[in-house]
Amino acid sequence: MLRITELRLPLDHAEGALRPAVLQRLGLADAALKAFTVFKRSYDARKKAAIVLIYTVDCELADPAGEAALLQRFAADPHVKPSPDTAYRFVGHAPADFQASGRPRPLVVGFGPCGLFAALILAQMGLRPIVLERGKEVRQRTQDTWGLWRKNVLNPESNVQFGEGGAGTFSDGKLWSQISDPRHLTRKVLAEFVKAGAPAEILFVSKPHIGTFRLVGMIEKMRADIEALGGEIRFEQRVTDVLIEPGPDGRHIRGVTLASGEQLRADHVVLALGHSARDTFAMLHERGVYMEAKPFSVGFRIEHPQSIIDRARFGPNAGNPILGAADYKLVHHAANGRSVYSFCMCPGGTVVAATSEVGRVVTNGMSQYSRNERNANAGIVVGIAPKDYAQDPNAPGPVSPLDGIAFQRQIESRAFELGGGTYEAPGQLVGDFIHGRRSRELGSVQPSYKPGVLLGDLHPSLPGYAIDAIREALPAFERQIKGFSMPDAVLTGVETRTSSPLRITRGKDYQSLNVKGLYPAGEGAGYAGGIMSAGVDGIEVAEALGASLLS
Repeated sequence: MLRITELRLPLDHAEGALRPAVLQRLGLADAALKAFTVFKRSYDARKKAAIVLIYTVDCELADPAGEAALLQRFAADPHVKPSPDTAYRFVGHAPADFQASGRPRPLVVGFGPCGLFAALILAQMGLRPIVLERGKEVRQRTQDTWGLWRKNVLNPESNVQFGEGGAGTFSDGKLWSQISDPRHLTRKVLAEFVKAGAPAEILFVSKPHIGTFRLVGMIEKMRADIEALGGEIRFEQRVTDVLIEPGPDGRHIRGVTLASGEQLRADHVVLALGHSARDTFAMLHERGVYMEAKPFSVGFRIEHPQSIIDRARFGPNAGNPILGAADYKLVHHAANGRSVYSFCMCPGGTVVAATSEVGRVVTNGMSQYSRNERNANAGIVVGIAPKDYAQDPNAPGPVSPLDGIAFQRQIESRAFELGGGTYEAPGQLVGDFIHGRRSRELGSVQPSYKPGVLLGDLHPSLPGYAIDAIREALPAFERQIKGFSMPDAVLTGVETRTSSPLRITRGKDYQSLNVKGLYPAGEGAGYAGGIMSAGVDGIEVAEALGASLLS
């Protein structure tokens, strides 16, 4: 097989135009090309009136013996090379008598994207993991989440943050990442999703996504696959303690305690916590598990009519079904030294209530697969460092890993008060925000956040440096996307859980620096940000655990 990259065709090319383009590019007769598959399709929209599709194509020749000669002919061409091997290979498999050895089964704490793939890989290796998820199975969890959105009733153990599928279930379902991926593990993630019912196009479109409704059925199918391989998933099982014993070579994990009082023995535990498992972080810190404070970001959600974003990005090609709803990625470096950037942009989506704690308001963004809602939304957030949120700036030594949680809670509690104390979110029109005026009535943009938005003044909701940076950034973003600072666009507060405020630091063997057998993983541990990177991290952690267990 050989691969062609950067094969460019017009956006409106005929359905059968790709094969002739491949033949022309390689200088082959039609009979010489046995088959080809599209590995990736992206687009170049810099010239809005002449948008170009860019293909990466894997080709199989009718005569395989001619492949070497063809590659030699294109030896100086960086866009014609052998196709890389993207097949996934397991690090090992448990022998038939492995379970009879009496070794404790590995535990996976958390069943979001990271825990899901960690458990799946362990199950596929024959290691029969036990998964402990504090929330409910995905359909019950969805009903509880709607209880907040529709009835202002929060279930602290079953919501956008906690439950089967993790926070990614109620998101845009984005399936791309900028992580380095030399082993093509993202391909393994996508292949498992397709096997579970995702559309096959996610294997080749440049920015694949799924959406909540499709994710629900896929997660259920993957759960069934894990169980069929001997794995076990236990819902509503909150871990309240870890059992750690000293040893001649350091401390070792020996199991966990559940809220019910039950103790489970284990020498290998994957901590696939979400970024909102605040009580678990506090428990781990109390038990001396090494962790450190890390940067994260805070800000608001912004909503515009999706049609404005489509026109700004695609010009006369707005609405083309191949392009779909347009997205954006923006960054501004403010005069006060702060970076402001768009986060988790959701084309044709909604702003959702994402709190997991009583008396606090948190926002996030979500889209369905169709991305056909009226508004586009994204987080507009400001980067902060541990020194910004240190609860005692004069304390010697590093900032406490738990200080970021305290900082988030302060902002979320203030947002709850500004929203009227009913889980409505505080909001303000962009024009009023820029000019420091209190908003009193909506304009042309209707906010999508449920339970609702209470208009007012967002300035008290964030630290002054964040407000100043966002106020400066919005007109700057207008220069990149016409209409971005339109006076009627709506800001909804607050976005605080962009990433984990701490890192449960691990070594090159993926184990905790000071507790052997404990594998911090995924977004909550500070090693991922989104479905794809969390899934890949789950695979890598499962491989490290499996190699250790099988040795």
